[in-house]
Order: sequence, then structure tokens, then C-alpha cells
Amino acid sequence: MTSLDKPTEGTDQSPPADARAVTEAALFEAFGGVRGMVETVVPGLLFVTIFTIDKNLHLAAIAALAVSLVLVVVRLAMKDTVKHAFSGVFGVAFGVVFAMFTGNAKDFYLPGMLYTLGLALAYIVTTLAGVPLIGLILGPVFKENLSWRTRNPGRKKAYAKASWAWGLILLAKCAILFPLYWWADTTSLGWILVALKIPPFLLAVWLTWVFLAKAPAPIDVFAEMEAEEKAEEQRKAEQERDAALAAEGGEAAGGRHRREA
Repeated sequence: MTSLDKPTEGTDQSPPADARAVTEAALFEAFGGVRGMVETVVPGLLFVTIFTIDKNLHLAAIAALAVSLVLVVVRLAMKDTVKHAFSGVFGVAFGVVFAMFTGNAKDFYLPGMLYTLGLALAYIVTTLAGVPLIGLILGPVFKENLSWRTRNPGRKKAYAKASWAWGLILLAKCAILFPLYWWADTTSLGWILVALKIPPFLLAVWLTWVFLAKAPAPIDVFAEMEAEEKAEEQRKAEQERDAALAAEGGEAAGGRHRREA
């Protein structure tokens, strides 16, 4: 086993006093915080608003895509991370392509709905497989990578609970949206979808925070690797020093033998 996987003692201890704050900060970073939520809502909100007013599919689609690109440009200008804004652009772009190709405004929302369904199944399947998806997402954020799989059973259990929460919440969201896609008109579907953007997300994030705040502290594998590298460097330096001293001792003994001869 590698140092990232081998079992260690004492990984079931209670989390440190600041575990809740650390968990909150990590979740904020991983999911984009308030700004990330705004960036996921604004394009769809703009689309449904424009379409509700004048039923112009092309204008609504172009406006939604344009505002997504503006959000990316703003992040680039501020030298901020663009992963959340870029994901929004791709989602809106797929929606625009679908809607333009079929001529059905409701298809603007279909790629996002299919993505939500796929993500819900991914959370459930990976949890059943023993590698909960939320752990794969948050492991690097907490600097623990996959150490929680074998070295920190308490955190693995928390990640499993959180992944179940995400999967079931997203499935419930799909159970509402897909019937509306078939039966409701475009504006009704759009407003309900916008209304369901943030609340389920916040519920899943809150449950994740609750589960992880009560879990054992993460194992910082990066710090462990740095410590191992420093120890290895020190060991090599000691070996070189011992070899140099041995060589000096050998030369001194040779000199004495020559003098005696």
C-alpha cells in the first residue's frame, strides 16, 4: 500500500473545533458560493423573462448566451476562477443549440435537465460502488485526495451520506421537471426551473456541511508527502556525510600505513 492508502491509527477521533468553519470554506470553494449560484441562475432567468414577454426564441436564446459570456469575461478581468462561469456557458450553449435545432423553446432547458438526471445517477451509483462522488469532488479541496477511502472510515461514511443526499435531492428535482417538460408550457416550465435552481442546491450543500462537520478531520496527504520528501532528503544527506567521513578516514589510515612503511 502507498502512504495515501495504508491504514493509520486514530482516524476516528472527534473533529477539531474549527472543523465546521473549514468545511464551510471548502464547500464554498468547491461549489462557487453565492457568485457561482448567481451565474447558474441568471442565464435561465433572462431566457424565460424575454420569452415570457415576446415569445421570441432567438432573442431569448442569444441573450442568455451573451450574458453567460459576459460573466466569463468579468471573471477573467478580475483574474478569478472561471470554472463555474465556463460550465454555465457550456450549459447555455447546449440549450441554445437544442432549442434552435428543434424550434421548441422548451428544449433550451432539456440539456440541463438531462445533466441533472445523469448527475443524480452518478451520485447514487458511485456511492453504491464504495467511491461516493462527493468524496471525489471534495477530496482534493480538503487536501486528502482518496485517503478517506481506506484510512478514514468516518469521512468515507460522511461522504456516502452526502452523496445519497445529493442523488436523492436531484432525483426529486427531476421527478418534478420532466413531467412539466411534457405537459406544461414553456414559460411555466422556465419559471419553475428557475425557482428550483437554488433551494435544492442549498439543501444538498447544507446536508453535506452537516455530515462532514461531524466527521473526523481530513488527512492532509500533501503535508505527509512533503514530510516524507524532507525525511528522504535528510536521509540521503546523512548517507553522503557518512560516506565522506568514511572516505576521509580511509585516506588518513592509508597515509599512516605509508609513513610506517
